[in-house]
Amino acid sequence: MIDLRRVDDREHLLLASYAMHSRDSAGRMRPELAHDYRGPFARDRDRVLHSSAFRRLSGKMQVFTGEMGEYHRTRLTHTFEVASVARTIARALRLNEDLTETLALVHDIGHPPYGHCGEDVLAEMLAPWGGFSHNQFAITIVTELEQRYTDFPGLNLSLEVLSGQDTRAHKAAAAVGRAPLLEVQIVDLADSIAYDAHDVDDALQMGVIEFEELSRLSLIARASRQVRDRYGTLPPNRRRQALVHELVDLQIGDLLESSMETLRVVDGQSADELRASGVRLMHSPEVAEERQELETYLFEAVYRHPRLVTVREAASGRLRELVEGLIHRPDRLPLRFRTRATEVGVARSVGDYLAGMTDRFCDTQHHYFTTHPAGPLTDW
Repeated sequence: MIDLRRVDDREHLLLASYAMHSRDSAGRMRPELAHDYRGPFARDRDRVLHSSAFRRLSGKMQVFTGEMGEYHRTRLTHTFEVASVARTIARALRLNEDLTETLALVHDIGHPPYGHCGEDVLAEMLAPWGGFSHNQFAITIVTELEQRYTDFPGLNLSLEVLSGQDTRAHKAAAAVGRAPLLEVQIVDLADSIAYDAHDVDDALQMGVIEFEELSRLSLIARASRQVRDRYGTLPPNRRRQALVHELVDLQIGDLLESSMETLRVVDGQSADELRASGVRLMHSPEVAEERQELETYLFEAVYRHPRLVTVREAASGRLRELVEGLIHRPDRLPLRFRTRATEVGVARSVGDYLAGMTDRFCDTQHHYFTTHPAGPLTDW
């Protein structure tokens, strides 16, 4: 008898054969008893949501730093937007929404302070010790640094979540051969859809780019035509909002149409069989080309904009001083990271400490470090 209170029964009715079903999970590094009414991926979602590292995303900027205003997105708001897009896609394709949402919530949890420049600084300065990757650091956070349980470190997430995040850390290897789970693939695609559209939104609102210049791009021109056909002439602020909505909707629609065509011929296969056959979801060739044009433009016109470069250089300088200073003075690390240094090395522990900071907390610790000659910094 079907009982919709049971996770397996609900998933059997709602999910496609090629979705990742909870019953097929490989479990956790530390086995746990099954929950009465929550599946393993729903439990993972809640663990990430309630983690300290997730809350700190509210203080980490996405592209623009706090000196440039308060409107723009943080890592936290971006993460919720990615989760929203990914859930929409997962539902339409009958994939596992709990797993998809968990992967979306954890995907940026390893980002350091100061947006992209923070990662650039850590990757460069820690190169002799293996470099730095926010995707890899996310795994370190959820397996070692989070302190939620008395018996063990980390969140003890499902192996599918850890494997999905590891796939993001090794994208080149994941692009050939055995494919990632579809839930992993759509989070990666949702991330790209969200940040393209929302970087456009932030940059327009802050006056970094202009409508006229942006409208020369094929994808923007197409979205703008649809906005104009639907609403006619709009004032700038409403036009911007409508454009961003249309950009997201257009990309999701194209991805779903392309994906449904791909998946139609493999209905009946399991998630593992689909992975073995190397099935990968993607946009149509036309939209993929238009998206590449947009991303190239954003890189040059926004990420390298003089206003942004000036602020990023100042932030990079502060982070560099902290990396150099703490490697030479590990006694100034908080106790937890001095202890960690005996296990993973001083440089790696310094990187872990700094990468976990919010923008403002990093500013505060830099000020203390440079104005006080002794005494440990504050743990986050």
